[in-house]
Amino acid sequence: MVELIRRVIPRDIVGGNVQKLRRMDAAVHIFYEIAGTSAAFCTSLALIPALGTNYSFIITPILFTMAAVTWFFVSNLDFKPTKRTLLADQPTYIRALLGSFWLFFRSVYVGMKIVFTSRKFIWLLPAYSVALYAHRYLENGIAPVIARRYLGNSAWSQIMVGGSNFGELLGALFVFLFTNVVRTPIPWLRLDALCLLIVWYLAYWFPPMGEVRYAWMVAGTFIPISFGWAAGDVSLAAYIQASLARLESGHDDVSALGAVMAFLYVTYIVTYAITNPLLGAHVDKIFRRTGGDVHEAVRNIAGVQFTVVAIVVIAATFIPRGAFSLNPKMLENEELDLDLKDSEGGSEDGTRNGDYDGVDLGKEKDQEKVLTSFVAT
Repeated sequence: MVELIRRVIPRDIVGGNVQKLRRMDAAVHIFYEIAGTSAAFCTSLALIPALGTNYSFIITPILFTMAAVTWFFVSNLDFKPTKRTLLADQPTYIRALLGSFWLFFRSVYVGMKIVFTSRKFIWLLPAYSVALYAHRYLENGIAPVIARRYLGNSAWSQIMVGGSNFGELLGALFVFLFTNVVRTPIPWLRLDALCLLIVWYLAYWFPPMGEVRYAWMVAGTFIPISFGWAAGDVSLAAYIQASLARLESGHDDVSALGAVMAFLYVTYIVTYAITNPLLGAHVDKIFRRTGGDVHEAVRNIAGVQFTVVAIVVIAATFIPRGAFSLNPKMLENEELDLDLKDSEGGSEDGTRNGDYDGVDLGKEKDQEKVLTSFVAT
């Protein structure tokens, strides 16, 4: 939920100008990674050595409580929610129980239709969801294997995650400072894909057990990988927000931006949920077969897998129109550096009437009537 919120809210704060969105997204990501980097190093160097693996989690509810209190002081920017028509004549508990589930699945469905029915958006699936999966697997799948099986200390995986987070901070900072130099996410995505190939060295690396300095070496090699991903992620998020801001219609319950981001994020979650246990079982199988050597498994889960991801992401960057140059100035012949009220084809408030780029919402209206009738019976 928090991830989706930070992908959708910036458009409501600064509008549809992609330069403003890049700065906004980069600023949020910088603070996000300052917290992530400091937390990773604090956990690996202080909390786990002092409290142990289990008791170190005591900090989590404390910080969650502080975050919840902070959220109470966030302004709603005079936002006036529209009155929902879904199950409007039903009791409140019915609307809360069924309405939320219905809107979630409909958002994912509408987002899927928007992505798969337009060349303008089809490339976002590999560029966003697959790239995000690779980054998460780097931190949550590969780093623990290296720390536990190569170095003999699971806690040192947080040092590697800290290096990865620091790389993300640098990538977001670079986008914030040089937002006009690279005007589309295409170069960053290609850099991200190429940097993924750095992990190949792990399959042929034999560090001695029990020396923490080698965990810091891995953290250093994770910095350029996460630098490329963060720069691409920030730039791509701004592009999605600016592009879909020009597709919003007057529909009450589903927005184009929210629907597409929901679909892309659900795709990442499902992909990770399926592949992570399968790859983990593969590592365990190699570990048992070789008597403790997981280099063959690391070659497969890191080198081979990330090479496939790199090929897929690079191929996706050539799908949108105008993306064949090294540093494209514009994609799909669409000028996104203007505020919504100044762009062509939009209304005074920056919205466009009609369908979602050819997506017919009539079927969603019919399905809503079916749900209402079902609850009424």
